[in-house]
Amino acid sequence: MNELPVVLPRRLAAAAPGWTTTADVVVVGSGIAGLTCALRLRERVDRVLLVTKTVLSAGSTAWAQGGIAAALHPEDTPQEHLDDTLVAGAGLCDVEAVRALVTEGPDRVRELVALGAHFDLDDGGEIKLTREGGHHRDRIAHAGGDATGAEISRALIAALQQVRDDPGIEVVEHALVVDLMTAADGAVCGVTLHVIGEGQRDGVGAARARAVVLATGGLGQIYTSTTNPPVATGDGMAAALRAGARVTDLEFVQFHPTVLFLGEGSTGQQPLISEAVRGEGAFLVDDTGRRFMQGRHELADLAPRDIVARGILDVMGERGLDHVWLDARHLGAAFLEERFPSIVARCRELGFDPAVDLLPVAPAQHYASGGVETDLRGRTSVDGLYACGEVSCTGVHGANRLASNSLLEGLVFAHRIADDVTARLEAGDLAAREPVGVTGEGRDVPGSDLLDRRLRVELQRTMTRGCGPLRSAGSTAGAQAELAALAELPVASADPGPDAWETTNLLHLGQALALLARRREETRGGHVRTDFPEREERWRVHQGVTRGADGRLVVAERTVAEPMGARA
Repeated sequence: MNELPVVLPRRLAAAAPGWTTTADVVVVGSGIAGLTCALRLRERVDRVLLVTKTVLSAGSTAWAQGGIAAALHPEDTPQEHLDDTLVAGAGLCDVEAVRALVTEGPDRVRELVALGAHFDLDDGGEIKLTREGGHHRDRIAHAGGDATGAEISRALIAALQQVRDDPGIEVVEHALVVDLMTAADGAVCGVTLHVIGEGQRDGVGAARARAVVLATGGLGQIYTSTTNPPVATGDGMAAALRAGARVTDLEFVQFHPTVLFLGEGSTGQQPLISEAVRGEGAFLVDDTGRRFMQGRHELADLAPRDIVARGILDVMGERGLDHVWLDARHLGAAFLEERFPSIVARCRELGFDPAVDLLPVAPAQHYASGGVETDLRGRTSVDGLYACGEVSCTGVHGANRLASNSLLEGLVFAHRIADDVTARLEAGDLAAREPVGVTGEGRDVPGSDLLDRRLRVELQRTMTRGCGPLRSAGSTAGAQAELAALAELPVASADPGPDAWETTNLLHLGQALALLARRREETRGGHVRTDFPEREERWRVHQGVTRGADGRLVVAERTVAEPMGARA
């Protein structure tokens, strides 16, 4: 296989910082991971700076419908949760990371309750639990029926507002991180960021710190259709990649099976029909009314997401359909309106009534299982840089995330990061360093041009066509060639600014994703190759990509040990 070399700049072209601030720790992002980490650090270190791209509530956490998974029921166990996670991860989960998740998860959820998060309760006053795909137990806690993420976000932001006057923590909204600052030894020592409407901090500035925590979310806007909000442009992943951090398993993109199909031309953020709807008894049918998931997996419509998405794609191909249907009519209007008020309201706004109509659904991008590689403490391969939440690759999700494990991962690993950063600061292990080469390296560096915002749609179409839910050697090679051509267009020399920076971040991640997707010649989890339809033992590996000194992306493989004792 002849691989096209991918060359990335060290930094995006940007103005020199016009102002500087200093903190012990900079936390980037205000979802469950960033807020939890910042709140916990604020209790222990002198100064924390929390920066977020738009406003505190605008990230992916607030959009999470289904819930948060944890072994809270007396008959459930962390081991059973671990087993289900390993099965969903299709052989690529790191067992110790999963063990940390499922063991610490229940206490972290209870702490959310103590903080003020209001989960739905049963008649006995206990947290009401339901089931989603891939789970063999009822272990999904939810709030407001189908507004779990919004309630968790509300509770965390409320806790933050209570300490906004604390001089030990500062919050800056409307702040887009441009790049990571590094010292002469390569360690991260802060970020450059662009702030809009913040008085003297208007424009590009530098936030220096002993440690940086990325909690910037995913890369959903790399595709034409996604359940992710518009802010999900992969900024943290791309900045980490340019700074030399290892980004791993980027090819494993989860396509949610049941996204409301609004027509072939519909793009951008699409309405999600939560897996919890199937957990309450809804099922998928084809154009003849046949329940096609029965017989494909022991859990039928509640199989892991990659299996359900693949089943839908198979039926769409076999029957010549552009979508299938979700049947929830038998659940009744009263139940649906009580259990899923947000989903029902949104569907009715769009002309569909789940109590009366079959809902047209098709897979759309939902979650990045890969990201910036971390260890069990949230440390990345670059000293001083941490990552948690969807931007990270902790090894928990493997090739396919188990439903409702994402909120839990952000919660658990944010705590771990806060503990590790605190311990290292107290031990003097995170020294203040001087940044070098803070401004952009200029357009003479290959690949350093900014991609014009007007080319974003073309980029998204390239990624959807070449590295979407179905891939092949030809499609991934085509995506590589088209992305390379986009990067070389004269119009790519856009003026520095948020639109160009975001679009260029998507380009850099698209190039890395296409590279890894072309190399992995098998079908596993969220990576489906039509020319290699079976899972291969040779590919029981993580693929990590780093930017070398010459700017070229270098791929390294790490074998994953086969877990013992989990269900096959």
